[in-house]
Amino acid sequence: MVTRLLEDMREKRNAALLSVGSAAVLLGLKTFLTLRTGSLGVLSEALHSGLDLVAAVITYLSVRMADQPADENHPYGHGKFENFSAFVETGLLLVTALYIIYEAFARLFFRSVHIQPSLTAIVVLFVALLVDLTRARALGQAARKFQSEALEADALHFSTDVWSTLVVITGIALVWAGEAWNIPSLVYADALAALAVAGVVIWVGSQLGRRTLDALLDTAPVGLQRRIAQAVAQMDGILDTERVRVRRAGNRHFVDVTVSVPRSTNLEQVHALTDAIEARIGEIVPADVMVHVEPRAPEGEHLFEAIRALAQRKGLAIHDLTAQQQDGKLFVELHLEVDEQLSLGEAHRQATELEDGIRELRDARTEVNIHIEPLGRSIATSDSSAGELKQLSREVEEFLNLLPKGFDGLLNCHEVRVRQVEHRILVSCHCTMRSELPITQVHDVTAAIEDRVKERFPQIYRVTIHPEPAEERP
Repeated sequence: MVTRLLEDMREKRNAALLSVGSAAVLLGLKTFLTLRTGSLGVLSEALHSGLDLVAAVITYLSVRMADQPADENHPYGHGKFENFSAFVETGLLLVTALYIIYEAFARLFFRSVHIQPSLTAIVVLFVALLVDLTRARALGQAARKFQSEALEADALHFSTDVWSTLVVITGIALVWAGEAWNIPSLVYADALAALAVAGVVIWVGSQLGRRTLDALLDTAPVGLQRRIAQAVAQMDGILDTERVRVRRAGNRHFVDVTVSVPRSTNLEQVHALTDAIEARIGEIVPADVMVHVEPRAPEGEHLFEAIRALAQRKGLAIHDLTAQQQDGKLFVELHLEVDEQLSLGEAHRQATELEDGIRELRDARTEVNIHIEPLGRSIATSDSSAGELKQLSREVEEFLNLLPKGFDGLLNCHEVRVRQVEHRILVSCHCTMRSELPITQVHDVTAAIEDRVKERFPQIYRVTIHPEPAEERP
């Protein structure tokens, strides 16, 4: 990855450096022709190429600077150097165009300049045209590949050179024809050709200037915000895309997006969701993405989800949440897990706050009954002999496998483990059931089995059953 990045940087710099060399060659050729012919069209081209050389040097320096990584003073990187250099190049283009216009009107209305057209001038201009075509194409390919605005500005410079050189060739040819065919009015073709060059430069410069100014002012690319907002809003787990902000620095985009998610979503789910959002935006535009998540109550939120979100917001763990409606009154029951080091008074305060919050969700008359139990944190060790545990395990397993006849859907029980922890006997086992049973029925069956085991073996403190479908059993 690093090697590829270094190769890309080297290729960008080589493209910019080649542009500097080409501009220097073109400036030399057109300066020679200006002295040889006295053509304003050629002079305008020489000035254009002179500023092209300055612009090419600026492009090369800006590309080197923009490729530097982000640092403490430039946390968003140095990409704006490319935008700024492109804006400077636009200014140079417009200055060139204004001078050409001034000189053209002077020659058209106030003074005459003798032009000496020749075949040599036209041949040299065609050579310059070939250089312009080659360099504009190479720079354009590099600009698209690396999304470089500075290289694109340089490519546009040489694209305008192509058209302006064609216009100048036409102007010189017309002046030459005027001398050969004795048509005096064709002497103005050179100045008119120069005005055409100036028009091309102004048009291209204004387009480039608008885009580079947009980048410097952090104007969002047209339609990109809407595309990102729509794509993110359609993702699973997202209620809405509340805000999208996009800025560009050089060839990099920076996207800030604020989304709303159900308030019961936990932290790990939110983290996974933000990763998915970053990946989705990356499919639309390569960007540095910052996601801000807002918890919201979804429309038509179920009461249980609202209660879980309330408990989560208070940092409380709950389970076994149930509710009953009777005589127009709502009864809510749940189990609350609290730190095992808390006193009853402190634990009751947490439960009371949760009860008050639940009543605010629906109705002040809602009755809430909360069972308080310790939140397990310590890992206990067995304190009984292995022989006693194995004997009891066999007895419990034999008893369990006599039960399937009395429970619809229960097939068998296995992997029975009995251990004594802190003077309490704990039992765990796996029970195979038909896979099509609804989970509510499975819960009722396992609860009944637990009760039967404790009735048969009063010394057992707790039974934990893991239900599994028949196809999972080898």
